Amino acid sequence: MGAQRFTPEFKEEAVRQISERGYSVANVSEQLGVSAHSLYK
Repeated sequence: MGAQRFTPEFKEEAVRQISERGYSVANVSEQLGVSAHSLYK
């Protein structure tokens, strides 16, 4: 089973939600359907 690939746009939006909008990593990971570990990477 290979690693899931995310588009650059998806990654940028995830980071923007955490850094600019102040959402928690846990909240963003739940909303986007990815693990918190993926967001930290």
